[in-house]
Amino acid sequence: MSPVPNKAPAPAAEPPRKGDFEKSLARLEEVVKRLESADLSLDEAMKLFEEGVKLSRECQKQLEEAEGRVEILLKKADGKIVAEPFEANDDQS
Repeated sequence: MSPVPNKAPAPAAEPPRKGDFEKSLARLEEVVKRLESADLSLDEAMKLFEEGVKLSRECQKQLEEAEGRVEILLKKADGKIVAEPFEANDDQS
């Protein structure tokens, strides 16, 4: 009997690649348009709805990760540059 080759371990979850967010968002928009049409069977609508929920969660996760990485660099009076977490400013005046 020949030995059974070892299966390669599953790759670790990779961070989203550039452009994945845009592709997911574009697909989500397509799904919404299809769901808004009246010519879908219940089965097709349910499959699209499930896909849309998954895409929505993926996009939200990517946005949250991006927000967590955003930093604003401020130059202090002594010339040193300091990184501070980004905080959304509600005042747009």
